[in-house]
Amino acid sequence: MTKIPTQNFIEDICNKDFFMRTLPLKPDRFGKSNATLVYKPSETNSIKAVLYIHGFIDYFFQWELAEFYNKLGYNFFAVDLRRYGRSLDNAQKPNIINAVEDYYEEINAALQIMKNELGNEYIIINGHSTGGLIASLYANDFPKKIDALILNSPFFEFNVSAIEKFVLLPVIKLLHNLIPEKGMDSLTEVYPKSLSKDHYGEWDFNLTWKPIENFPAFFAWLHAIRNGHLRVQKGLNIKVPILVLFSDKSYKGKKYSAEAQICDSVLDVNDIRKYSDNLGVNITKIEIKNGMHDLILSKKDVREEVYHQMKIWMQI
Repeated sequence: MTKIPTQNFIEDICNKDFFMRTLPLKPDRFGKSNATLVYKPSETNSIKAVLYIHGFIDYFFQWELAEFYNKLGYNFFAVDLRRYGRSLDNAQKPNIINAVEDYYEEINAALQIMKNELGNEYIIINGHSTGGLIASLYANDFPKKIDALILNSPFFEFNVSAIEKFVLLPVIKLLHNLIPEKGMDSLTEVYPKSLSKDHYGEWDFNLTWKPIENFPAFFAWLHAIRNGHLRVQKGLNIKVPILVLFSDKSYKGKKYSAEAQICDSVLDVNDIRKYSDNLGVNITKIEIKNGMHDLILSKKDVREEVYHQMKIWMQI
């Protein structure tokens, strides 16, 4: 096992080959919380690093992704955001937030450690799904903090029909102040079942932090995400190079079928394809045949193609 880099890191509670560190945060609308920084250094001395940001009802457990970056000479970091994964206190409402921009506090804290304490100079942020939305807004609002952006199935629009959106959005706008800690059903069980080795997938993850039955989508969270969507849809001005990867098709079924293993069963890929053009001026979009929502959790041959495309882009 690699030597712990500083006294502020301890062995990761999920994987002994990684390290973790608590990121203290200021209280927000919903009380006290912390975030968690996970770290795996490259085996070679490097001043290049990646910060991974997970999605909704998610946390960092994509060990293979870290190995990929390490082999390319990047120090790997991941943040479990407040009220997610390693950072989730049993007394807290899981995943709740008042504004996407609130997450900037833990991102800034992570980057401060990565740069000032550990000497990294070239930084990529790699965001998945909701993490892709957060990363995009951060890159726009802090143009000098990072050097490149990699987005894995970024969440730029709710995957609902036009009629559902017409009904849902005014409700969210009304209720996020009245009953912010109440919510509604979020996702079906299709996607987590397609991932879990206990069902139809190949991955082992913490079912308390990433449950099959999913957490509710609280009205405060829905409102925060909607505001983030609107910013992207109006257009951002991200200065750094951007790679956007997404599946070539979506699965709309409410029940599991084998088709869910070769589609994005969470988002409409047409929304990703459309709104990615609004991010900046240096954008590369790549569709991945038979990709799942988290592309790097797709079947082996598919995720190998994802890694191949990422490697090519990173070396341009």
